[in-house]
Amino acid sequence: MEFPGKKITLVECPRDAMQGWSHIIPTEKKIAYINALLNVGFNTIDFGSFVSAKAIPQMADTKEVASHLQLVNTKSKLLAIVANERGAIEAINYEAISFLGYPFSISETFQQKNTNAGINESLERVARIQSICIGAGKQLVVYISMGFGNPYGDPYNEKIVGEWAGKLVELGIKIISLADTVGLATAEQVFSVTKNIIELFPGIEIGVHLHSAPGNWKAKADAALQAGCRRFDGALKGIGGCPMAGDDLVGNMNMEQMIAHFNSLNYSTGIENDALQNCLKMANEIFI
Repeated sequence: MEFPGKKITLVECPRDAMQGWSHIIPTEKKIAYINALLNVGFNTIDFGSFVSAKAIPQMADTKEVASHLQLVNTKSKLLAIVANERGAIEAINYEAISFLGYPFSISETFQQKNTNAGINESLERVARIQSICIGAGKQLVVYISMGFGNPYGDPYNEKIVGEWAGKLVELGIKIISLADTVGLATAEQVFSVTKNIIELFPGIEIGVHLHSAPGNWKAKADAALQAGCRRFDGALKGIGGCPMAGDDLVGNMNMEQMIAHFNSLNYSTGIENDALQNCLKMANEIFI
């Protein structure tokens, strides 16, 4: 039984699963896989990125992939990651893409590593990309990268997270996702940070993009739920992580496990199980 109002927004992230994979995945396999994911019932598919092919070689074919996706009979929307205005201008040319995502790190060190810009310069980029999105009828999703701390010794506390989130809200950002980029957050921290941001910005959709080892994903998911979060990113089989972080690719939250867990708690996920099982079979063939 599903209870009215108990709805979870699920964002499946094949882009995050693929971007750091050890060998290049053929374009035709990416297209087939993402088209299959579009039948599952996810709210959003984070499918690719318009970034430097030199920096992320696996995403060099995003334009071709975007041109071959079938959205006629899907309720899912597409999201593409961009790191600057050039990428945003490329992405808005695709009618199929509804959301652009920008990784906004509150770690100065990581922001330089990830987008070749400091935090203040990145905030200016967000403003310009937001303007591009508004003009093109797209919506910008901002990920607060290193939102639960960083391994570089850069200043971090909950107040800092709230201050930068406030600056993003002032720019008109309506969706913010708190990202545990290197998987270092504890469940207690996930609860505290997420609850604080949700309470500070009640009109904003707050999500979590949590990287996690297999043993502690459930505690983190439950902590975010208890904090009031209803938007969760993940990837089938828990594959992925950020290659720019220089870690061992701590995986994404395992999407099929999250679906089963949320269903057991009587949340509505909108997932078609047969289509999900088909995608899991495909993932077993792609990620080998």
